[in-house]
Amino acid sequence: MKWRVTVTVRLKEGLNDPEGRVIGKALRNLGYAVDGLRVPKCFEFELESERPEEEVEEMCRKLLANPLIHSWEYRIEPVS
Repeated sequence: MKWRVTVTVRLKEGLNDPEGRVIGKALRNLGYAVDGLRVPKCFEFELESERPEEEVEEMCRKLLANPLIHSWEYRIEPVS
């Protein structure tokens, strides 16, 4: 079966996100009242698999994220 997968990878809570900090500061300089801006990575792909949850979890642990510093979540939907 074919699946549409979206994986979002974020730095774990408490870790410094320099890109988020710079973008947040720029938005505040433009007059927007933002705080705590973080920049996640988003991966979107299609996957042919009979066990998509296991494979996506494995992909995250092996390549898409560093388990020491990242957390991740994913959404898996059938391709119609």
